[in-house]
Amino acid sequence: MSLFKARDWWSTVVGEQEEFDQGCLCVADIDNSGNDKIIVGSYKGILRIYSPQPAKPGAALHPEELILELQLQDPILQVEVGKFVSGTELLHLAVLHARKLSVYAFSGTMGTVEHGNQYQLKLMYEHNFQRTACNLTFGGFGGVKGRDLICIQSMDGMLTFFEQESFAFGRFLPGCLLPGPLKYSSRTDSFITVSSSRQVENYKYQVLAIATDAESRQDSEQQKLGSGKRLTRDWMVNIGEQALDICVVSFNQATSSILVLGERNLFCFKENGQLRFMKKLEYNPSCFLPYTSVLEGTINTLIGNHNNKLLIYQDVTLKWVAQLPHVPVSVHVANFQDLKGVVVTLSDGGHLQCSYLGTDPSFFQAPKVESRELDYDEMDTEMKELLKVIKEATKSQDILHKAEKDDDLKVAVSVSPSLDVISQAADNTVDTAVPSISLKVTIWSRFAVQDVKLSVCVQSPLAVTQDQLHFAAIESGMSRSVTLSVFLKENFPPADLGGDAAVSYSTPTGVPRIVWCMFSLPLNLICQPIQPSKNAAHKITIDTNQPPVSLSSIFPDFLGESDDEQKNVLGFKFLSGATVTLLASKTSSRYRIQCDQFEDLWLITKELIQRLEEYFVREEAKDFRCMFPGPLPLQEYFQLIDRHFELRINAEKYKELLSERAVQYRAIQRRLLTHFKDKTPTPLRNLDTLLDGTYRQLAALADAAEENQANLYQVFTRLKSGTHLFVQLIGLWQNLSPDEMTILKATFLPLMQDSQELGWEECVDAAVAHLLRTCLSKSSRDQTLSSTSQLSMPKDTNRLKKHITLLCDRLSKGGRLSLTTDGAQQESTISGCQTILESELEERMKDSATDETFSDHKHIMQKSPKSGHSQDATEESPAIPEDR
Repeated sequence: MSLFKARDWWSTVVGEQEEFDQGCLCVADIDNSGNDKIIVGSYKGILRIYSPQPAKPGAALHPEELILELQLQDPILQVEVGKFVSGTELLHLAVLHARKLSVYAFSGTMGTVEHGNQYQLKLMYEHNFQRTACNLTFGGFGGVKGRDLICIQSMDGMLTFFEQESFAFGRFLPGCLLPGPLKYSSRTDSFITVSSSRQVENYKYQVLAIATDAESRQDSEQQKLGSGKRLTRDWMVNIGEQALDICVVSFNQATSSILVLGERNLFCFKENGQLRFMKKLEYNPSCFLPYTSVLEGTINTLIGNHNNKLLIYQDVTLKWVAQLPHVPVSVHVANFQDLKGVVVTLSDGGHLQCSYLGTDPSFFQAPKVESRELDYDEMDTEMKELLKVIKEATKSQDILHKAEKDDDLKVAVSVSPSLDVISQAADNTVDTAVPSISLKVTIWSRFAVQDVKLSVCVQSPLAVTQDQLHFAAIESGMSRSVTLSVFLKENFPPADLGGDAAVSYSTPTGVPRIVWCMFSLPLNLICQPIQPSKNAAHKITIDTNQPPVSLSSIFPDFLGESDDEQKNVLGFKFLSGATVTLLASKTSSRYRIQCDQFEDLWLITKELIQRLEEYFVREEAKDFRCMFPGPLPLQEYFQLIDRHFELRINAEKYKELLSERAVQYRAIQRRLLTHFKDKTPTPLRNLDTLLDGTYRQLAALADAAEENQANLYQVFTRLKSGTHLFVQLIGLWQNLSPDEMTILKATFLPLMQDSQELGWEECVDAAVAHLLRTCLSKSSRDQTLSSTSQLSMPKDTNRLKKHITLLCDRLSKGGRLSLTTDGAQQESTISGCQTILESELEERMKDSATDETFSDHKHIMQKSPKSGHSQDATEESPAIPEDR
């Protein structure tokens, strides 16, 4: 069997960016002239009527072929043509909207000048609905002659009947959950539909007309739940799948049948519900139409599918397959002028086509192939060049397109040197006045690009006034600039003052690209100068190998509140309320940062190191380095971990309690419903009081869970700040290389956001355990450190704190971080050092379950990686306050 294309006789595209469905197409002789017209209604509410008259097959649409175009107020769900007006048997147009049915009369006036004929629609009557309509069917209900009655099916399964201009009655289909296709059979005077139970159901019109409310019957208890009317089906057949459409056919040479198009099968039933035949389809159908009967007892059916094909069946035998240029959602057969049997198809995007089935002669002749000898040397050279190009492309392949490699599009972010005069902060929860700072984002393109999207991201709780922008197009060689503002939205400091701006676009060849750049926000956005504080709970000391520097030269923007005589002391007050003091020694190259909260030391420490490096770069000093003498603040860091984990435990408890109270609430509701439905009133036995109390408990638990989630979000940000500080101190303590710092940051900061399904503790524990088993392993015994293939929330943090302590122990004895170093190489690196194995740590942890256990290992962190000498943990560093 050959596969041919459907020959295009006439086609057009209906509208622009409009949507269509099964009921949006109708073919009928609407003007009663003897020739069919094509009626199309869209979900945008535009009604169009076409009269195709092409000069030759495949010709473009002429303006006079669109005889009517009318904009209606509501989306059009279905269009039908029938005898809908009383007193006449002329055809009229019924247009179904979601809440309204309109019936129009279509008429034309013959033109006497060159402008042609004129057509117009006249509204005859309307019916407004109280329920949302789904579809309609029509016919001579009850055996009436010369007029068509209308039945509207709503989304809740109610059938509303109209005797042309007047309302008749409404009935609910029993057990209806979702509406299905609905058709009327005039031979049996019944309605056929497919329910949400995947059953073909048949209802007699007489049964629908005489049905009464179930509440007036004595046997109301026997009614099904959800049924509003006492209805009985004439017959019912289970087809086991949802139906796309139903057609009732009655041809001269074939018996009257009911065809149902399912998702995978085509069913044909007799009028009494018996199955005549069934055809299993090997594709996904989209629409169908039984259109004629050629042989006696057979039915020819057109079926369109999602593979852009139109298939013709004679009962269950495939007779023809034609290729379509689109996926049809509706198909009809029309008669235009002297051409009969034109196939009219409509796609969901508005491609309307009139085609015929057959073949056209092809005059194309394939040219003769030139025979030539193959040059294998030339082919080998070309193959080598292609392999070289492929290899280079594989090496340079990158997900993120970098502007340095290709300057098709560039993005740049400039941060304002000063804060905004008028703050742009909005919807913040900070107690004090919140400043803002402006960002200017500039996008320059070498070529003309379309659909450019800009995303600006900053670390929470910082916020941007507008983080998503869209540009329809950027012309060649032009630039676009936008100005945004960044401010602190919540009452706690961020873990990082960095941000990035990403631009996604498509090249002229259609290749998607992403260009991005990073920027850094100033420290004065979240803190301001204040008088320094003498006492603090947490202190860290940073040493340098260069002469001391006055704080006034590296922090000129924070000298407002400091004493002029003491330029080696600065005070920083965060907008959240915390105060950080920075002290510099006059005689030694030592700096101390102190604060009452451990995690708030991070941003000042980072800013101090960064500004010292910039200062000595300007001074052209070589080999500048910052050092941390120790000990590592393990106990303070572990307190942050415990605080975060405790809130995660509370979140799980609130979730369980909410689930229990919800089950209890639903159980009480079921008991109350049983009491209310009982004919004999019985006491409620305080069920209403119990229901009210359970509701109050649910509301209180929901508020507590929401508050706990907000606290967890804040504590996770503080944990990230403390982790940044802890990682930085380890790097200064052991003089780690940039590659080692990258590994350490990836180990301790694997998540940007925390969740109950994947939390920070289990991710960090798995990463640290992996380092201990690989590059930091001392012996084969370390290879057996317990690990799980599935990350789950641990019972406590003891195991995590044990692994972090062991990691610091290995680094203190000369261990180095590498993703390629195996256990044998690492053993030679840290040979001669007595490593505390995991078993010893477990025994020590059993002796004491409190965090004080880890303070016993501080002597491990005191050891210098070069000298090998230990320092007493209680020995204070040189007293910086005395130097000032």
